[in-house]
Amino acid sequence: MAERSFKAEVEHLRLGEGKVFTGEGILAITKALLENGVGYVGGYQGAPISHLMDVLADAEELLTELGVKFEANASEAAAGAMLAASVHYPIRGAVTFKGPVGVNVASDALANLSSSGVTGGALIIVGEDYGEGSSIMQERSHAFAMKSQFWLLDPRPNLPSIVKAVGDGFALSEASNTPVMLMVRIRACHVTGQFVTRDNKRPALTVAEALSSPRRDTARIVLPPMSYAQEHDKIDNRWPAALTFIRENRINEVFGPDNAPVGLICQGGMYNGVIRALQRLGLADLHGKTEVPLYVLNVTYPIVPDEFAEFCKGKSAVLVIEEGQPEFIEQHLSTHVLRAGLEVKLHGKDIFPMAGEYTGKVMHDSIEAFLRKTAPQILPAAVLAPNEPAPAIPDLSKTVPVRPPGFCTGCPERPIFAAMKLVQQELGEHQISGDIGCHLFASLPPFNIGGATMGYGLGPASNGAFDGGRKGGGGKRAISVIGDGGFWHNGLSSSFGNMAFNKSDGVAVIVDNYYSAATGGQDILSSRAKNPTKSTNNPISKALRGIGINWVRQIDRTYDVARMRDVLREALTTEAEGPKVIVASSECMLNRQRREKPLRAKAIREGRRVEAPRFGVDETVCTGDHACMRLSGCPSLSLKRLDDPLRDDPVASIDQTCVGCGNCGEVSEAAVLCPSFYEARVVHNPSALETRVNRWRQRVIGWLARRRAAKTLSFDEAAA
Repeated sequence: MAERSFKAEVEHLRLGEGKVFTGEGILAITKALLENGVGYVGGYQGAPISHLMDVLADAEELLTELGVKFEANASEAAAGAMLAASVHYPIRGAVTFKGPVGVNVASDALANLSSSGVTGGALIIVGEDYGEGSSIMQERSHAFAMKSQFWLLDPRPNLPSIVKAVGDGFALSEASNTPVMLMVRIRACHVTGQFVTRDNKRPALTVAEALSSPRRDTARIVLPPMSYAQEHDKIDNRWPAALTFIRENRINEVFGPDNAPVGLICQGGMYNGVIRALQRLGLADLHGKTEVPLYVLNVTYPIVPDEFAEFCKGKSAVLVIEEGQPEFIEQHLSTHVLRAGLEVKLHGKDIFPMAGEYTGKVMHDSIEAFLRKTAPQILPAAVLAPNEPAPAIPDLSKTVPVRPPGFCTGCPERPIFAAMKLVQQELGEHQISGDIGCHLFASLPPFNIGGATMGYGLGPASNGAFDGGRKGGGGKRAISVIGDGGFWHNGLSSSFGNMAFNKSDGVAVIVDNYYSAATGGQDILSSRAKNPTKSTNNPISKALRGIGINWVRQIDRTYDVARMRDVLREALTTEAEGPKVIVASSECMLNRQRREKPLRAKAIREGRRVEAPRFGVDETVCTGDHACMRLSGCPSLSLKRLDDPLRDDPVASIDQTCVGCGNCGEVSEAAVLCPSFYEARVVHNPSALETRVNRWRQRVIGWLARRRAAKTLSFDEAAA
């Protein structure tokens, strides 16, 4: 199950001509696709566009009514390949995935698509995951657009601009026979706003109709000699057609006065930050009217030379505001300045930081620095006046403890790594590689296990150089960890096929939590849920045996730490040849809670008896050595100071966020720690008998407590 349902919001996608749509950016994109006659959509989930895939999945009924084919692709590569339908047929198609890692995965299909060119509009909606909210390495999708000559749109982050960009993207693609990449940044995906809707349109040619009348154009096949002609077609025909379309349709925008000594050039996605900085400098009002000319690149590739030259006319200097590195746009514009002999000074990364997110402070300080240097006369006197130095901000890293990201409360992956730590205490440290997914948090405290990650589904493959195991002279086997999402995405062929083919002696642990959990809980092939439109309940162990891996151990309850430890030890010490794979299965606790909490709340409201497990720590038994925390790391397990003056060290304590998974007690038992953990059961709507028994227990406990207090008082009086 996805982390969020859009069933209610999907009804807004049916709005017709002249209505006002209110919602998030991802919903606006979906509505825009339908308004522009898209024929098929697909993609692969990944922040910040995971919810776009969830919206499409929830809107499948509406898509079917309009004759739109929807597919939740197995990977970004499969999504990119889906756009082949637009090569020979005049069908508009769109796919979506995370960028730039999704673009990397899809690169083979996208490069071939760009070479062949398209007949129908082809749109790749990329969620640009860059900056402080990112979860991946810091790169840009811009480089791929340049490499394969895709056109790249980066619209201003408001709903009307985003919706317009979808239509512009399809039209630009068809006008230039070139795929178009629409880049939406993290905040644009979730920005809320309004736009006036149009009627949804059925595709002019559906995929079903195209299937009944096949066609082919040999000029679009990527084979010599056609591939040589395709390269020239890009330069001689497609590029000029794109420049003409962008210029004639004024996709890029100019704001501010016609005459000014300086100007700003920014990516469309940077517009809000630029306007806010100008407002703080007193150079723009609340409605965005600016006193400094802005040239907003809603198309960041290709650059339109005559538009740029026209903007620079009469200006002594312009500032290029380009987030990320390298400075592709600035380099491109510098070439135009030199070739056209423009008498304008170009600034950019000499003022702005080369790398990193352009936060509000960075934007404000850099634009102010540019204006002070090139046109101080346009700055308000209040800005130019010397200010008292701002108070120094203390270095909080010296006083505030680092809080690394970690597993959720009750996560079934935590006991896997607790077991792994126990095995390493016994057998010594091992070479461990990770993959993309929640399990990568194990590389941080308190587990500190592994650290290398080469890509989604490539965890076991990244240990290839270490393969040889015990018989290779190293004395130990390498261990790799991969999730079920990574397994089905790329791991089965690239990692486990590689292990089987090369007769690897390594150990791989597949964390099977029933979903693609890290991307929002979407169903995958091995999910246990019954999905009416997708094939689920396909065991991972069956797929492994199908490619010739015979040493497979299935663990159906990862919270059994002792069992996990024993199977890991067996995998690392067995004399069996070939790959050793452990499939460790337990449901993602977040998804489990999303499913069970509403059912539990409903049962309680209806007066039915409900039991909920709750764990605690006996303060009189806990020794305060905190070994349980070092082997568990559960967020609900914290410290508590006692009032007892004879005990200085704080004891372990479990707070109310506990979900009752029992991992803390399992770890203590497997590691032979103190027996201080206990389990209690909270009973909602107890029976009459349970209520009477509880009253009797409370009376007995109260009597024992009063008796003990009386004895304590008598001892105190005797001592006095």
